[in-house]
Amino acid sequence: MGAAALLASAAVPAAPVPSQMIERPAAKLQWLDKVTARTSTFTMKVGETKAMSSLRITLRACRENPPIETPESAAFLEVTEIKPGEQAEAVFSGWMFASSPALSAMENPIYDVWVLGCEQ
Repeated sequence: MGAAALLASAAVPAAPVPSQMIERPAAKLQWLDKVTARTSTFTMKVGETKAMSSLRITLRACRENPPIETPESAAFLEVTEIKPGEQAEAVFSGWMFASSPALSAMENPIYDVWVLGCEQ
């Protein structure tokens, strides 16, 4: 049991949670239409909503690790899809991480949205 305690104390600390990161006023995102292979890279300010085809993307927060930590950016996004003649449907709400886009990805058969980083 002493060896297990020693190994546990030598474990690598977990990545900082977004609340321990530095707030930034904007994020750089990328969007992909899988049908047409069209992509777009754009910057959004916190609180802004941007229309990309039938998606409405709202940036609620963007945070990044302090300079002494491993580089990481995380953005809290709310994504709604508005199809003609239908009610708007929330398709994603949560934190997306630039270094691990698959960790918290938006599941949509037509579109992808991911975070590239935070902006000053």
